[in-house]
Amino acid sequence: MAEAPVTLLDELTMGRSVELESLVDKGALREMAESARELFGVSLRIFSESGNLLADASGEPPLYAYLDEHKAGRDALASVISAVKSLEPEPDTEADLTCVTGARYIVRAISYDGRRLGRLILGPYRDPAAPGPSAELTRLDAGIDGARVASAWLELPAFPDQQARRIVRHLCHALDLILFSGHKALLTSNMHLMSVQESYRELADKNAKLQHAFDRLKELDRLKSNFLGTVSHELRTPLTSIIGYSEMLKEGIAGELTKEQQEFVHTIHEKGEQLLGLIKGLLDLSKLESGTMSLRKAEIDIVPLIRDVAQTLAPAARKKLVEISVESEPGLPTVWADVERLRQVFLNLSENALKFTPEQGRVTLSVRASVLERRADDEGRGLVLFSTKRPAIEVRVIDTGIGVPDAEKERVFDAFYQVDGSATREHEGTGLGLSIVRRLIDAHDGTVRVEDNVPRGAVFVVTIPCRRTTIA
Repeated sequence: MAEAPVTLLDELTMGRSVELESLVDKGALREMAESARELFGVSLRIFSESGNLLADASGEPPLYAYLDEHKAGRDALASVISAVKSLEPEPDTEADLTCVTGARYIVRAISYDGRRLGRLILGPYRDPAAPGPSAELTRLDAGIDGARVASAWLELPAFPDQQARRIVRHLCHALDLILFSGHKALLTSNMHLMSVQESYRELADKNAKLQHAFDRLKELDRLKSNFLGTVSHELRTPLTSIIGYSEMLKEGIAGELTKEQQEFVHTIHEKGEQLLGLIKGLLDLSKLESGTMSLRKAEIDIVPLIRDVAQTLAPAARKKLVEISVESEPGLPTVWADVERLRQVFLNLSENALKFTPEQGRVTLSVRASVLERRADDEGRGLVLFSTKRPAIEVRVIDTGIGVPDAEKERVFDAFYQVDGSATREHEGTGLGLSIVRRLIDAHDGTVRVEDNVPRGAVFVVTIPCRRTTIA
């Protein structure tokens, strides 16, 4: 199970290692520095707290360019640059440094919310009150020309220290506004990120629980199938003996029976046959759920099969005064199926239709050519590029009985489910037949559904694909 992240408010708002460049776009910093240089004529550089140069609006002054031509001058300027970079003023304060040339630098800490995020360096500039460049320059190297140094000194931007500090503070105040906008965007981003992380954690937690529940249900389903298979198999052997002995009693092998005894034996035999049918259904369901049922498929003509089913049920239909008939189109193609399992399917559907059809009603088995939509699991096979349908045979078992309510049309295919589940229901049954029908039809890559038979009754539609995989 995923653990909720522990996040401090300080981390959420600014982060432990937030940097200036994460709050302000580098392009905006460069534009600000360039604008300041154009306005005040002085060089400006902005560094992050880690020392990265983020904005550089500077040009090499003539004085520094001249000194750079001499080794002693280069060394002196390098020391100045190192000293300037090492200045680390406290938040909202500045520090200054006088160059070997006599020029000035001001370094101010860039801070936000009490944190130092970087430094702003202004300079070099000269104080207008200063008499001239430092006399130390001419002593650095004999080759340095004092007159040229004095001329280049005058080309430096001139500000009194107080004015230079005001410029620096003004720039930092402008930068504060940019930082506020950047912080607001960062805060929004962090809040969104934390929300996504929390949602992900909750989703991962729910997924883990669902996976655990799924694994548990899968194991329970396996145990249930094993239990049904084992119990059904163990019950079948003694029940076969009970039915066999009841048949022998009916035939008088153990002696003549009185009329009352014959009725008792008949009831034993009848109920034994019902129980055996239930056990067979449980065994079939267990095999179908576990995937151990094997189908012996071959090319078969389905019309004789349907006629045989109708003839098998004809005596029961006559006894109930229900008409049962078969309608078929001529020249139907064969199907690739297990003939015994299809017989089981249509016997089950026809027996159901007969059971729920009242006297003077009608049960019709209609056979015709049809097409079957290609299933999603067929995607990716080459033929799907050329055809999305397969030729099929459609068998409709139509009755004029009580029908199936719309809310129950899918649930009737669930195992052990019955539309009328009350103890006083009129029609007997275990609720296994239609579940086995659906699984057997699925094993043949077909479909089964239930429709209304207007104005009264139900229509169970079974569609089974032909052996051919393409249509013209």
